[in-house]
Amino acid sequence: MDTSRAGRQLRLIAEVLAASAGCGVPVWLRGGWAMDFFLGEVTRDHRDIDWFAWVDDAERLGAELAGRGYRRVAGLPPEQQVDLVKDGEDLSFNLLRRDASGRVVVGGGLWAGSPWPQDLLEPHTGRIGDLLCPIIAPRAQIEIKRMMPVWVPGSPRRPKDAEDIARLEAALTPDRTPGLRTLSFEDG
Repeated sequence: MDTSRAGRQLRLIAEVLAASAGCGVPVWLRGGWAMDFFLGEVTRDHRDIDWFAWVDDAERLGAELAGRGYRRVAGLPPEQQVDLVKDGEDLSFNLLRRDASGRVVVGGGLWAGSPWPQDLLEPHTGRIGDLLCPIIAPRAQIEIKRMMPVWVPGSPRRPKDAEDIARLEAALTPDRTPGLRTLSFEDG
């Protein structure tokens, strides 16, 4: 059994995927782990595990994860993000909804209704070893990492974001074919 932090986080990712499947709630990995699943390898230590889920599914997913030992912690407004902890690891589920025109937008809180990148939920599955995981679109990941300091004034431009953008852009060049597969999800 892998007792490293990455091993523990990968186990929790697999557990969230099992919980998601068990209660019929789609989830998408985002952030650094989404990049790693896109690239097919662990590239660095990750502070937490970031996900997207539909706001209407948050209660059902939260109940399923609570039954598996996850504990809710205070964080952003609950209609915007659900923050959980298990085995000393932080997980966040940023909540999405669709606006009247069908765009994927921030589910609640201060930025409720703000649009996410148009291709955010294009169906992509990443892989690390034998573990397959739905991930947000790599180009959307780049846009989020570039724009976060603009969207959220005071949010710093972090060196790890610049490194992640460079890795993602290099993997998206025509001379490299990343190990992506497409996978369909029911939208909430």
